[in-house]
Amino acid sequence: MRGNSLIRAMCAMLACASGGICALGAPVAAQGSYSPYDESPTAALARYVRALADDPKDFSALVGAGRSALELGDTQAAAGFFARADEANPKSPQPQAGMGAVSVANGDAKAALPYFVRAHQLGAPVTNFACDRGLAYDLLGRQAEAQADYRIALNGPDRDEARRRLALSLAISGKRSEAIALLGPLMAKGDAAAARTRAFVLALTGDPAGARVAIDAAMPGNWARVSPFLAKLPTLQAGQKAAAVNLGIFPDSNGGPAYAYAAPAPAMPTTAGSIATVVSTDRLAGIDALLKGAEQADAPVPQMQAVPQHMQPQQVAYNIPVARPTIVHAVPAQQPHKIWLQLASGSNAAELPERFRHMKSRDRELFKGISGYVAQSADRARLLIGPFRGSSDARIFAEDLQSAGIDSFKWTNSASDRIMPIAAE
Repeated sequence: MRGNSLIRAMCAMLACASGGICALGAPVAAQGSYSPYDESPTAALARYVRALADDPKDFSALVGAGRSALELGDTQAAAGFFARADEANPKSPQPQAGMGAVSVANGDAKAALPYFVRAHQLGAPVTNFACDRGLAYDLLGRQAEAQADYRIALNGPDRDEARRRLALSLAISGKRSEAIALLGPLMAKGDAAAARTRAFVLALTGDPAGARVAIDAAMPGNWARVSPFLAKLPTLQAGQKAAAVNLGIFPDSNGGPAYAYAAPAPAMPTTAGSIATVVSTDRLAGIDALLKGAEQADAPVPQMQAVPQHMQPQQVAYNIPVARPTIVHAVPAQQPHKIWLQLASGSNAAELPERFRHMKSRDRELFKGISGYVAQSADRARLLIGPFRGSSDARIFAEDLQSAGIDSFKWTNSASDRIMPIAAE
């Protein structure tokens, strides 16, 4: 795996504490090589988007774009790409494994496991997703199962990341000597991520002095900024520890999740009827994932970090069709005040995709080209369609739904709601 997901929290805290932007962003998933080229994930994503501008149903480009977006930490965009890939080839296991990786990167382990089951049913070897499934088990506090999966992944394309994650999982289980020994081969070849992982291992196993020495060696002068995070680790439950050291997610004072990374770059409006978003290394930098009529845009791009000209983030604008009451298929992350139609709600988010498929079966013509979404809020999960450009468009479509016997009402999301597309049938 190219990224160093297990050090994201530490790097993010260091960058944020110094007032900078974390160049590493946030967690990436173990998905094997995303590109046959020796290129950065930013360059790969730009290349895939150019391919999708010519053919929005290019399966390989959709999967590649999903993996690249995940590599950049943009889980919302990755989910959209994988959902479109699933539409293009529903018999392939790759989109299912990708959606599982997205759920893991978001810290939603329960949602991830069914995707891995489906990927295996469709023919994916366990070695292809074991590193991500192992992290899902770790997040659930099921360390024995996590460690078994990581050991399987040691023989797959993500062997180095699996080794680092296994070391952390062993440390969570209190097996410090085994964890340190496991990192030996990576340390011997000068793997920087392994050096930082070793610091986490020491902190997790009750050796703050050793952790300080390790951090001073790996990142000289940064102990003061990292120590509050490491000091909190021993107070967490096993699954919380896994989320903290792998994903940079740890419980806040109210029991909800707090994230150790910088705020996202906002989506930028361009011409009327278009949305421009920024592809960057930030986890929540949104892009229009569904690629309806993609076109390149020339508007300036705010840079997340100083990079050479040919490596700058790619900005893409997507035109909105105007043939009928328009649903904008982009869902920029952390973009508040979007108008949706809520079709159902409940405490179990996993039930909502099936309810949406049932609604579509009642009038497939009405739902043609309409994607469903599940919004996770603090109080419940919601089944949505949208977002709409305005209340009038939402009202018109609500009337169409009513004619098919489907009740709906307007709902506006907040910045804290997490909205994910439903994979196609």
